[in-house]
Amino acid sequence: FILVTINAVVFVLSLLLMGIFGEEKILSLFALQSNAFFSGTVWTLITSMFMHGNFTHLLVNMVSLFFIGNFIEKLIGKKRFFWLYILSGIFAGLMFVVLSYFFGNTDLGARIFGSPEIFAVGASGAIFALGGLLTILTPNLKVYAFFIIPMRIWTAMIFFLVVMWVASVSAGLPFGNTAHFGGLIAGIGYGVYLRRKYKNKTRYIRKYFS
Repeated sequence: FILVTINAVVFVLSLLLMGIFGEEKILSLFALQSNAFFSGTVWTLITSMFMHGNFTHLLVNMVSLFFIGNFIEKLIGKKRFFWLYILSGIFAGLMFVVLSYFFGNTDLGARIFGSPEIFAVGASGAIFALGGLLTILTPNLKVYAFFIIPMRIWTAMIFFLVVMWVASVSAGLPFGNTAHFGGLIAGIGYGVYLRRKYKNKTRYIRKYFS
């Protein structure tokens, strides 16, 4: 709930600041861009996680965060949940800037990895990490893709990743696919760590939500 509130407040503040100083100025200071990152704006790894491109972007991410986040918070606790969210969001951002900087300089490369000149904002990298964690802890948990299509969580994560990547390549839509992939890897990695450290507890969780 605190993270959702922070994201909502930052969204409103960013709109106000853009109205005063201009969109380009605020994005250059707080949004993630590969070229700018490698020129020194490393703080945008964190600030960009709490910015969103428009209200729909914010709404979709926050609804996902609210429902998935509440569930995971009950499974692993508030402290672990918070650090997973922050650190996986940073890792997702790093995945985006590295791949777009080195491989996004052509038209096809930009469609696949993202252009190093575009601004990236949003919490979806961290949210994909939450989904990645659930694919390990509760792989058979039933969720509803687009709120209507029932599928298991591990299938849903692959489904969303593939659909969004195909949309980017075929239609040039600016999804942060490499960030999503990076977040998913981070979540899966943390899930594997928890399964190895807490074998009995995670076995019970996996069985309970089968």
